[in-house]
Amino acid sequence: MPMQKAQKIWMNGQFQAWDDARVHVLSHALHYGSAVFEGIRGYHTPKGPAIFRLREHIERLFFSARVYRMQIPFTVDQIVQACVDTVAVNELKECYLRPLVYRGYSHVGVDPTGTPIDVAIAAFPWGKYLGDESQSKGVAVKVASWSRMAPNTLPAMAKAAANYMNSQLLRLEANADGYSEAIALDTEGYVSEGSGENLFLVYKGELFTPALASSILLGITRDTVMTIAREQGLTVRETTIPREMLYLADELFFTGTAVEVTPIGSVDRIPVGSGERGPITRAIQEAYFKIVQGQTPDTRGWLTPVPATVRV
Repeated sequence: MPMQKAQKIWMNGQFQAWDDARVHVLSHALHYGSAVFEGIRGYHTPKGPAIFRLREHIERLFFSARVYRMQIPFTVDQIVQACVDTVAVNELKECYLRPLVYRGYSHVGVDPTGTPIDVAIAAFPWGKYLGDESQSKGVAVKVASWSRMAPNTLPAMAKAAANYMNSQLLRLEANADGYSEAIALDTEGYVSEGSGENLFLVYKGELFTPALASSILLGITRDTVMTIAREQGLTVRETTIPREMLYLADELFFTGTAVEVTPIGSVDRIPVGSGERGPITRAIQEAYFKIVQGQTPDTRGWLTPVPATVRV
């Protein structure tokens, strides 16, 4: 589906018209994957547009950049404000934000020393990541033939563009085999995550999710869901999960900024539980949407309001 354009993109401190936001073909990031990014959602709330857990996302962006020795030429506060301004200047009620930090144009070669660090922020409308009915009916997934990166090869906790070449292999294989998404195992054969989502499993009334050692992204939606689940009285276990638990689970669901909370109906054509969204998934999902849409009091400061106007 073609991307729905907005009006302006923030680039290195200034707004550019959407179609004028360009990079040089010899930018380092295009050749060597030297970029880190975030995916963030803004929601329409009773008090107007608000961005969900914005500061946590930008703090993770800076962590990812630190791992790759990329010195961002702005502060966390400046990037937070730039995200708010980008939503406001585009007059978006709901949106997806993509802050991007990348090595720009200087020279060609694996050694990035001396390349400029550029920053861009785009905001645009985006619907349900896995389809309009995915969050009620669930999706069919497969266990991928491709594994997640081994420890000490590429840092899975950094949200780096290069990592998503692995994700593309997962998703392309799933598409070719008639599935909506894939689940990757780690190099030890334990459950890791989807191509762009964290994973939760319900078994005998308890909630399980792969541990950080299973080459997963430290997901902000993942953290949100664990907080919600514990408040609902559920036991949450971060642990290694063997593949066969995917077939024994009473419920399975993905979490992530793009996918939000999406149930999994089957794995490798084997139904999960009844094959429909389960009661625990439903309860977590309903609580999640009430929080992000401002229907419950924002006691944690997770919603950053967007003003009606911004100076450009």
